[in-house]
Amino acid sequence: INRQGSRVISHAQGAYIFEANGHRLLDGMSGLWCCNLGYSQPRINQAIAAQLEELPYYNTFFQCTHPRATELAQAICNKAPAHLNRVFFTNSGSEANDSVLRFVHRYWDARGKPQRKAIIARENAYHGSTIAGASLGGMGFMHEQFEPLRGIHHIPQ
Repeated sequence: INRQGSRVISHAQGAYIFEANGHRLLDGMSGLWCCNLGYSQPRINQAIAAQLEELPYYNTFFQCTHPRATELAQAICNKAPAHLNRVFFTNSGSEANDSVLRFVHRYWDARGKPQRKAIIARENAYHGSTIAGASLGGMGFMHEQFEPLRGIHHIPQ
């Protein structure tokens, strides 16, 4: 892998990642913004291990849930303005952005205004790696790789 130019990350601790050669790097991107509390945090690791023992995964589609998902949804609703009282969990930011596009389209379809499909997003912003997220992102170099979804308009940051 090293011969091909890839940086091999072997482990991480706190705010640092370590290359296979032992070189330590400050991870300013927090693992693509997924590890903003740092790596290998004991409390987080313990909570993950406990949940893996109880229920590693089950979807929350088709009117299914589980106690921890319900508790988290309630905690989020308690902190949000009163009219924001629904939670939809996804596995990633990319999925969240894809879902919100679908929800917006469905919202306007249900109200008899299917022509309301325009989405405004910021130029040079990162919204995920799926076609919807990359279309929202407004990054020219990414748009050269595919035709962005229609109806997304970009404004300067």
